[in-house]
Amino acid sequence: MSKKPQPVVMIHGSFCGPWAWHGFAQKFAGSGYKVECPALRFHDMAQPPEALGTTSLSDYVADLEEHLQALASPAILVGHSLGGLLAQMLAARTKLKAAVLLAPAAPWGVPPSSLLEIAAAQSLLLKVGFWNKVLAPDLDGMERQALSRIPTAERAALLGRMGPESGRATFEMVHWGLDMGRASEVEAHKVRCPLLLLAGGEDRICPPGTVERIAALYRGSHYEKLPGMGHWLIGEPGWEQVADRALRWLDGL
Repeated sequence: MSKKPQPVVMIHGSFCGPWAWHGFAQKFAGSGYKVECPALRFHDMAQPPEALGTTSLSDYVADLEEHLQALASPAILVGHSLGGLLAQMLAARTKLKAAVLLAPAAPWGVPPSSLLEIAAAQSLLLKVGFWNKVLAPDLDGMERQALSRIPTAERAALLGRMGPESGRATFEMVHWGLDMGRASEVEAHKVRCPLLLLAGGEDRICPPGTVERIAALYRGSHYEKLPGMGHWLIGEPGWEQVADRALRWLDGL
């Protein structure tokens, strides 16, 4: 009797949707995994409701946890950016086979490692009340910081697919020090599955120094810095090698 394919659940980042995983999903499926790419709450809608603005990280995690519990066996999570933070939160709450964190956002208590991270967080405060609003994507900022390594024509297509994000979830992630509810907190001692953390050496959003601090939270985690790579590890030039590295690590478990 042949073994059933191992389930892999890929969790997208802020302002994105399942479409962001197109290449990665094909790579993993080609290696024999059963890949699912769920949309975060309201992220599969062309015009999301105002309720998106007050959607919490906890809401995202609750939806994903329900999705995982419906699977026949413990899943492998692959999370990018915000999705990497959600994967950490899920790893402390449910049984997983493993998790691959690509340029993950930091959980509660992990300080920024660069001035640019601090400046980006402070600039959000200029948008009074953003924590209760639906946030439109900052396309100029994304072009400069997240997608700078992507060829111009492809970059325009990606920017055209970006959608709105929850102000509350963004606040809980970026300004965790002001969040009395500690929505992004992860009880690190409860994370028992193997973790691979990959950081782009040129990432300005989740820089390698911060990702290395995240890795230090979890016993037995494996951290690697990828020279020359930026934040969009799932689609910028060289993404195939990133996917291959993750697959080799999984094969070695």
